[in-house]
Amino acid sequence: MKRFPLRVKITLWFTSALLIVVLFTFISVLSVSNRILQKTIRDNLIETVENNFDEIIFYPDISKLDLNEKSGHFLKFETGYLEVDDDFLDEVNQVYTSIYSSEHVLLYGENPVSLSTDDVKFTDSRIRTVKIDGTNYYIFDRKLTSKGLENLWIRGIVSEEQGAVQMTSIARLSLILLPVVVIISCLGGYNIVKRTLKPIQEISETARHIGEENDLKKRIELGEGNDELHRLADTFNDMFEKLDLNFETQHRFISDASHELRTPMSVISAQCEFSLETDRSPEEYEKAFRVIDRQSKKVSKMINDMLDFTRLESNPDRYAFEELDMTELVSSLCEDLALIGEKGIKLEYDVRQGVRFNGNRELLSRLIANLVVNAYRYGKEDGHIWVELKTHNGKIILSVKDDGIGIKKEEQEKIFERFYQSDASRTGAGSGLGLSMASEIARFHGGEITVESEPEKGSTFTLILNL
Repeated sequence: MKRFPLRVKITLWFTSALLIVVLFTFISVLSVSNRILQKTIRDNLIETVENNFDEIIFYPDISKLDLNEKSGHFLKFETGYLEVDDDFLDEVNQVYTSIYSSEHVLLYGENPVSLSTDDVKFTDSRIRTVKIDGTNYYIFDRKLTSKGLENLWIRGIVSEEQGAVQMTSIARLSLILLPVVVIISCLGGYNIVKRTLKPIQEISETARHIGEENDLKKRIELGEGNDELHRLADTFNDMFEKLDLNFETQHRFISDASHELRTPMSVISAQCEFSLETDRSPEEYEKAFRVIDRQSKKVSKMINDMLDFTRLESNPDRYAFEELDMTELVSSLCEDLALIGEKGIKLEYDVRQGVRFNGNRELLSRLIANLVVNAYRYGKEDGHIWVELKTHNGKIILSVKDDGIGIKKEEQEKIFERFYQSDASRTGAGSGLGLSMASEIARFHGGEITVESEPEKGSTFTLILNL
């Protein structure tokens, strides 16, 4: 069974269950039909006897009767005559009716087993079953009560096997129809199972193709539909879409990281070769070491930033959420960052009191610090930075505004990409990961960062979080 296809297994199971149901139905039909037929036979026996009950008349004297006008049969009985009307039937549907005297003498009618039933006592209005020569018979007697008929009985007898012919016909018909029903049902069930499992086969083939060809662009095509298999296919397609996007992102990340690391490593290597080629003066050695130190710190910062990205994406559970006092968090960060005083830039802040948010303190602190440090880096001499924290329509809004060099319109969508730095702002101090990290942290908290900027007029970065 393990080697059979799933559609065959389901069809065999369905067929086995159907055969059991059909067999049970066949037995039930025969059993119920037999009981119904036997009841019908007994009811027919009673009805026949009762119909003949009123067809017998006693005449003390028939000398004055015009026998030519009478259609019945006249029988001598005791001191008179019995007239048996023509409607009295000896045999109806294999029910035999006879007239007996109280001494079991057959007076009229037919009884095919009379010799065997003569000793069966008369019992008024009750069906009895007797077995004669291995066959069961139903017997029903009625005692006549009209004047002159007190010593007469009407006896009806019918074989229990009268229904054998009907039962044989029912059984034969059932044995023909039920197998036909089973065969048709099995073929239809196999076809339905095959069509039902076809989408699963399509899903399997697509997954195999993706595994063998490494083609994450491939999608499962099942056409229109909203059943479970179509929803499963949509889920797989969404998964392939995300995998494809993740692989492209990782590939681009590795490519960008390699490119960004190549420059400082080349500088370090060049300075090392320069220092080792020949003896240098102390001033030349010091200058080379300073370049190496500066570039190694840049590499170290870039590596740390990349590790932080990896931790946030691969293990977000390590950053637990807690209820934070955003007012205190932003105020304390601004107090510390105002001490930087780089390029004579002044930092001012306006923070609304009582603002609370459920998030991770470490990540949100890094986000705010990245935005402020970015404003310092690209600010102008003796410029300004304004930080504002407020709430509006169920949202926390944190804005960091500067009056620095600004960002070109065509670059504003790119600045959140990893390792991106605009040409005008390349100072060599940044890793190109600050804003992309800030954007990732915002998404991690269910928020977003937007930017508004004009060249030479400054930029405003706005963090929006849902309360």
